[in-house]
Amino acid sequence: MPTFPTLEEIGVARARIRPAVRHTPLVPADERFRADDLYLKIETFQPVGSFKLRGVFNAVAALSEAERRLGVSTVSAGNTAQALAWSARFFGVAARSLMPETAPAAKIESVREFGGEPVLVPVAELFRYLREEGWKQEPYAFIHPWTHRDVMTGHASLGLEVLEDLPDVETVLVPVGGGGLLAGVGAALRALKPSVRIVAVEPEGCAALHRSLEAGRPMEVDCRTIADGVAVPYITGEMFPLLRELASSVALVSEDRLKSTVKRLALWNKLVAEPSGALSLAAALAIPREQRGKTIALVTGGSIDGDKLAGILSIP
Repeated sequence: MPTFPTLEEIGVARARIRPAVRHTPLVPADERFRADDLYLKIETFQPVGSFKLRGVFNAVAALSEAERRLGVSTVSAGNTAQALAWSARFFGVAARSLMPETAPAAKIESVREFGGEPVLVPVAELFRYLREEGWKQEPYAFIHPWTHRDVMTGHASLGLEVLEDLPDVETVLVPVGGGGLLAGVGAALRALKPSVRIVAVEPEGCAALHRSLEAGRPMEVDCRTIADGVAVPYITGEMFPLLRELASSVALVSEDRLKSTVKRLALWNKLVAEPSGALSLAAALAIPREQRGKTIALVTGGSIDGDKLAGILSIP
């Protein structure tokens, strides 16, 4: 059963990932959003275009040389696979990622460009592989995208940066797929500033954490959302207790509001974000200033197909 990363572990991870991971900028949301005291943490500026490099690089770097030589593998909608391919190239080893056939072409191509091997399978097969722990029958060193402790600990470095850059932050909004980012960032925030409100954010069309918290136990939902980066239809039994303890609340975002936020983020803040990357901002914009205080929305990823972006930008 996973437990929260400790501050000592987070410090070790931060030093370990320093050769690869950037301390990303914190910028105010454009004034046209009409949202006072709202700041954006721009993880799209990581070398792979998302926060995923923090945890994945930490996990790969923590392996022994003998383990890495076997090659590394993961399961991913795209961003974890890109981070794994980039990290594997850094260490000169092979990377293999099981990805859904429906993954955006931009993400699949980026995995190949970074030197990784995308293995495309039906979505149902991908989640079956996860549930049945199919990696145990394979020779690769498997990096689980959510429950791997080194992944969560690497992601926690983002929480340290949040507090360094805005010590008086009152609310941090974190998108949730499998929950690894929330567990890591939340662990750092809880340890250093327990008063911070942590708002978990999901699309209305794939609200597994929201449904699980309502039921008081891990639940599975149907996923129908443009936010492929967080389209995880269930919360695992390992992650549920951690996420339940960390999340002050869960905010749900409609598909229309999400598309509108992607468009305005591009046109106003000049930032290209994939839908899952814009989730936190979309949720923050719906919370009155007096309820959230000084707020940081994590802009977590920017891998979006050009035609999808063009379609969103053309929406009136």
